[in-house]
Amino acid sequence: MADETTPQAQNPVDPQTGTPFPPQFFECVNEYLELTHKQSQKYGEKNISLAALFASARFNAHVFLTSVKPIAAAEERVPFLDYMTTMYRRMLNEHLDGMGEERGIDVGDSELAEEYKAAGVKIGRLKNADTATAAAANE
Repeated sequence: MADETTPQAQNPVDPQTGTPFPPQFFECVNEYLELTHKQSQKYGEKNISLAALFASARFNAHVFLTSVKPIAAAEERVPFLDYMTTMYRRMLNEHLDGMGEERGIDVGDSELAEEYKAAGVKIGRLKNADTATAAAANE
């Protein structure tokens, strides 16, 4: 598998603290991707995708239950679920955008388009929008 080098990964920050991820973060990501690639060759990508989601859910439930005070677990459950699903949706959007760009595949409008515009990132349809706007202005 290729290293994690999509545009959004250039200067990644922890969404909770705003601090940059350490290099070890991507070492772990790449090791995990190598394992899933190896497993997917044996068991199929869809099977390993489901297994990875299942394992991630199980591990994150474990982390939640070991980090929350037992008396607060019930009241923290919904905020934890909301945070994790929002973070996963964002990550999935970023990877669809980045990998679509790398592979020359139109993956549709990004849910992060406004953030990309604000940051000056031109990816996917945002690149084409500038070209289309310039072409329309010249007509």
